[in-house]
Amino acid sequence: MTAAPSTPHAAAAATATAEPAGAAITARATATASAPATATAPATAGAAITAALLAVLGLLSAIAPFATDLYLPAFPQMAEELGTGATTIQLTLTAFLLGVTAGQLVFGPLSDRFGRVPPLLAGAALMVAGGIATVLAPSVGVLVVARLAQGLGGAAGMVIGRAIISDLATGKAAARAFSLMMIVGGVAPVIAPVVGGFLVEPLGWRGILGIVLGLSVVMLVAVVAVVRESYPAERRLADRAERIASGSPLRALRSRAFLGYAAAFSFAFAVMMAYISASPFLYQDMMGLDSTGYGLAFGVNALALMVVSGLSAKAAETRDVRLLLVLGVLLVLASTLVLALMVVLGLPTGWLAVPLFTAVGSMGLVFGNATALALDAVPAAAGAASAVLGALQFGLAALVSPLVSIGGASAVPLAAVMVACAVVSAFALVSALGWRTVGARVREAV
Repeated sequence: MTAAPSTPHAAAAATATAEPAGAAITARATATASAPATATAPATAGAAITAALLAVLGLLSAIAPFATDLYLPAFPQMAEELGTGATTIQLTLTAFLLGVTAGQLVFGPLSDRFGRVPPLLAGAALMVAGGIATVLAPSVGVLVVARLAQGLGGAAGMVIGRAIISDLATGKAAARAFSLMMIVGGVAPVIAPVVGGFLVEPLGWRGILGIVLGLSVVMLVAVVAVVRESYPAERRLADRAERIASGSPLRALRSRAFLGYAAAFSFAFAVMMAYISASPFLYQDMMGLDSTGYGLAFGVNALALMVVSGLSAKAAETRDVRLLLVLGVLLVLASTLVLALMVVLGLPTGWLAVPLFTAVGSMGLVFGNATALALDAVPAAAGAASAVLGALQFGLAALVSPLVSIGGASAVPLAAVMVACAVVSAFALVSALGWRTVGARVREAV
């Protein structure tokens, strides 16, 4: 689930990882292309983005969302074997998301200071160490700490992978590379729960986390074998001198437009993360699906997100991006309100799958368009804005994940959290656009 994202991501991740909008990709490429040549020119010929490097960067972008979603079908089994409740098991997901959030803020600046490869190797090694600890964890407490380490290490691949592309390419070449990374990052959260649903019975939850460990080892080996330094010391010194001379552009991040779009994006992502966090217990414990059925149900909703994201990217060529964003936020809000009404009326839990499907699918109109508008609002600080978006996205996701299981075997907490986040997202969008603009876009959509 990027995102941003890189997308679920979560679905995250990403979820942010699932964001498709060409505008967001173009913003990054344009920011790179417009920078002074002495400081930010791509590396010299011979350091091109090869197919092997693209494959490794795609793995780096997908490893965190895959690690987020693959083990979700095993939540009930984990709770039973570890002798704990649903809320405690949710903390393993929360810890991972906190790690991804903090890691983006840590490894990004480290790669600017020490180059791309050393922090990337450190992050890959940390993810391997955390993976070993998750497989061998004797208690849920150790598992939570290990998942935090995994998230920190996985964030290095997400952040530094994008930076490497920015170092080596600009314009159309960079856009193509970013598009490939986003496609891989978008596919990962879609197939991860489906694969996990098929594997949880034969392998168990430790076996599934062993698969994540194996992918982490592959990532570490691939980084050592393929990735070379793309941000040498002379360029780092030149960039640092230019930043000192020009002053900080971070003041632009306080603009109402940026904060509004960023909040609309992040709280919409929180709606999806609430659903992702509660989905194992909702589909398996309340609806009675087995792990395979859960994986398929989750995959259908994730596929809806990808399809709508593609339609949104196509529509953005001829339609106002603000209209698409308003429509998406309104659909998410309406879907969550219908979900809450069904829960209050006590309808059979199977019917809840309908508003969940429309809510998740509608995110495809939100993520990419909100990201593009947020970055457009602060063109002088597009890189910092992207980092803030990612940290806010995963930070909120980490906060809402444990809330959906507070009530035990009930859909009431899930509905309450989803509605609350959707309402905040809608008001944040109004703050960015103004009531008149929102009203005009609603009339245009109708």
